[in-house]
Amino acid sequence: MVLFPVLLILFALAMERVEFRLRRLTVREQEVQEFLDKASHADVATLANEGLPRALARFHLRRKRGAEDEDDDESQAQEQRAS
Repeated sequence: MVLFPVLLILFALAMERVEFRLRRLTVREQEVQEFLDKASHADVATLANEGLPRALARFHLRRKRGAEDEDDDESQAQEQRAS
């Protein structure tokens, strides 16, 4: 009987940790929709193997690199026009 309050407190602390981890993994609906609309096969494979947070990180990194590549292509085209 004395052990019950201690076990209840330990259970509550464990659930608090689980809740904290779940909050950290939460993503916005808009991010998920964008991922589903524009993800490559590699992004979907990452989703299946490693989970949504890692897949979204890879997706955003790839899109960021793509935007940088587009900027580089645009500046090269401007340089060619100037020559």
